[in-house]
Amino acid sequence: MRRHFADGALAILFLVALILGAPSAVSGTGKFVQALLPGETKTPALQASEVARLPLSGFGAEPTRYTPQVLFPARTHILPDWLRLRLTSGSSPSSSIAPARTEPAIAICIDDLGEDLAGTDKAIALPRNVTLSFLPFADATPFLAQEAERKGHEVLAHVPMEAVGPTDPGPMSLKVGSPDIAALLSWNIARVPGLSGINNHEGSKFTTDAQSFVPVAEQLAARHLFFFDSRTIAGSQAIRVSHLFGVMSAGRDVFLDDTLSEAAIEGELADLVDHAKKYGVAIAIGHPHPETLRILAAWLSQDHGVRLVPVSEAIRRKTERSVLVAAD
Repeated sequence: MRRHFADGALAILFLVALILGAPSAVSGTGKFVQALLPGETKTPALQASEVARLPLSGFGAEPTRYTPQVLFPARTHILPDWLRLRLTSGSSPSSSIAPARTEPAIAICIDDLGEDLAGTDKAIALPRNVTLSFLPFADATPFLAQEAERKGHEVLAHVPMEAVGPTDPGPMSLKVGSPDIAALLSWNIARVPGLSGINNHEGSKFTTDAQSFVPVAEQLAARHLFFFDSRTIAGSQAIRVSHLFGVMSAGRDVFLDDTLSEAAIEGELADLVDHAKKYGVAIAIGHPHPETLRILAAWLSQDHGVRLVPVSEAIRRKTERSVLVAAD
């Protein structure tokens, strides 16, 4: 009787040891026992060391310690983390995401920078809340982008993307259906030190192809960068795809210098202010033309009843506004 009791006690102790944490040599037995226990799932939870790390495409067959990683990329994460947390922290959408400052805001981005050295230098001399976007392939871009960041500007990479028709966006451009989109984007990003996000140079074809834009959104999510849509075409899918991956994104409202004349540029600036006062926020794109930079420098020295903010702040406010509209 005593022998049977001792054998039974030994068996119970063995089972308890397996349940509480078996050594690696018997891990298979421990999982088998766990599967048999009532109320337990038959798929054991992943330990910290077992969490799958999914490498981004475009960095070679074997991931390295420097390869950007994504932990289980979200497929239905519509909002960026900062907005999701604000939405869940209050009792109602309107109370939880009310902006701290409500005066109308405008953002102005000067892009195509880097090739025109004189124009880039004048753009850097503009007020610091003017966002500056640099062509990655320009030889002087790394130095100039660092100088712009040092002067307090928000810096973007003006990434070349495939256009409709024969227009060449420039070297290392992203093309629809290309297998190396992620690698090309990585090169473009690496050429612009200190960047906070990217916007498209050309891209009237690329931004309308949602599938091709997926690796762009994946990399931006992994690097915590935003996407500013230059809106070179009405059917752009870039903002929608960006939001699916939790990437903060919005589009421009005004082109300042489609027509290079003082009256036309001042008229676009007036439209920018009107749009901001009507909707709370508006974004404009301009280029380093002498006329644009001269008129803009004088215009920004005056009070127009709006606040100048970086593009990232304008995109944040646009996103909040869109959520409020959807919640009504």
